[in-house]
Amino acid sequence: MEVVLAIVIGALYGGGLYLMMRRNLIQLIIGLGLLSHGANLLIFTAGGLRGDVAPILAEGATKFAVTPADPLPQALILTAIVISFAVTAFALVLFLRTYQTVGTDDVDEMKETDT
Repeated sequence: MEVVLAIVIGALYGGGLYLMMRRNLIQLIIGLGLLSHGANLLIFTAGGLRGDVAPILAEGATKFAVTPADPLPQALILTAIVISFAVTAFALVLFLRTYQTVGTDDVDEMKETDT
């Protein structure tokens, strides 16, 4: 299963970086989203793929009966999802304002507005 996830992560990173190098701003934002999804899968895979029990102790217990799943990768992924949502929302607003000001979404045509 790790091999399949490694291939998917590589495809997400490759597609994201390819789209981020395009001239169109919408493709840049989509590439940013793909890159963030690839990072989330990378954290998930690095945490280990186990079908263990939740890390919650029963009342009165002092030890786990079996080794629990690690909650840290789940917390990191949840934080990364929130941050990537905020970055994507900011990028969309920035793109909208740029498109309203310049009138195009092509990066090469925006260079003529530099002074």
